[in-house]
Amino acid sequence: MSAIYDLIRYAQLKHRAFTEIVEDLDDTKFHFSAKDNLCADGFQARAGSAVLDGYRPPFDATPIRKMKDSGGQLVGKTTMDEFGFGTFSTNSAHGVPLNPFDLERSCGGSSGGAGAAACLIPGHIALGVSTGGSISGPASFCGVVGLTPTYGRVSRYGLIDYGNSLDKVGLLSRSSSLVAKHFRTISGPDPKDPTSCAQPVLADRGKMPRSLAVPKEALQNLDPAVRSSFQDALSRFKELGTEVHEVSMPSLRFALPAYYILATSEASTNLARYCGMRFGRREEELNQHFNDFFTGVRSESFGDEAKRRILLGTFCRMVGFRSRYYLKSLAVRQLLIEEYQKVFRDHDAVVTPTMPFIAPRFEEIGRMKTLEMYGADVLTVPPNLTGMPHISVPCAYVKGLPVGMQLVADHWKELDLLEAASAWEKAFIYRFPEVSP
Repeated sequence: MSAIYDLIRYAQLKHRAFTEIVEDLDDTKFHFSAKDNLCADGFQARAGSAVLDGYRPPFDATPIRKMKDSGGQLVGKTTMDEFGFGTFSTNSAHGVPLNPFDLERSCGGSSGGAGAAACLIPGHIALGVSTGGSISGPASFCGVVGLTPTYGRVSRYGLIDYGNSLDKVGLLSRSSSLVAKHFRTISGPDPKDPTSCAQPVLADRGKMPRSLAVPKEALQNLDPAVRSSFQDALSRFKELGTEVHEVSMPSLRFALPAYYILATSEASTNLARYCGMRFGRREEELNQHFNDFFTGVRSESFGDEAKRRILLGTFCRMVGFRSRYYLKSLAVRQLLIEEYQKVFRDHDAVVTPTMPFIAPRFEEIGRMKTLEMYGADVLTVPPNLTGMPHISVPCAYVKGLPVGMQLVADHWKELDLLEAASAWEKAFIYRFPEVSP
């Protein structure tokens, strides 16, 4: 067995980064992994849920097919929160991934396994999926580069959806150069996904952002160590010749409630199909009323967080509440887009910390209330809600744990973000944990 395969096994056994891995590694191909909600021929696609146990799709999701066509081997499916419902990857039916820097801490969610795999395996590229921060969060907690492209830049064909108007397939790796290379591989129009067919052609390269905007609203309620680390990172950006200006974006405070209304509304609709008839687990007793049949499967196989979001989303779509909650949230989304674009008239990108704190211990997560968990996404939700591209890079280390910095650009300007990430890597040395498989 090769050294890389030993690392893959190590990531699976010690850090629970993978739910499944290949038996043999082809050393003539580059290796990549895919989040468990991306369909792949030869692997189960369970999206972190017991309701899909045993489901083996007979096809590849478009991003996976493109990676294979460019010479890659899919080496495993990575652990995730059930259907993407979580910030810490603690809601999975198939194991909780453990942080590469500290086994007692979270990898972030919902692409927690992807973040761990990208950190633990040199040269590895992990396909992740973001709805409200599921790439940036794990990138921050695991100390890797995580790119979330513009909504529609990468085909969603073959993705088990959480929220159709929010889901985006992106990449995590140790270096921005590897992310940039494979971003070109997976991007582009796909007739199987109409949302990907209106994108502009990628340029040869991006432009280094020369002016960064820091929303003062994003600096509130941060862990003091994260705030201090972020301020030091801004000073280093200034040394690179980049202007940094504080701005006001008052609508950011509406992003979190609007996101959870829209995301859960779409999720409750998407999860209606998992009733024991077509996918995964099937109720053995067929001589039942259909309500009892469906209820038995869903009650037993959905986790608590999935049930919570189904109930919340169904409530928001009910007659009498749709106008009060759902339609207002759509208006907030448009307001946020306009506010970002107003900032982009004078600045090339918006920069914030990625997460308001470093990776928490599992015992700390266990004491959190549900609203506190949702609130952890306060900095990653706004660009996801607006469909704008964003990238998270390590910017400091506190108590040996990474702190992430997030840059957001206007629609379709992923290459500008990758230029910024490349320049940052030359000024700041990343650290990775020692691994002894």
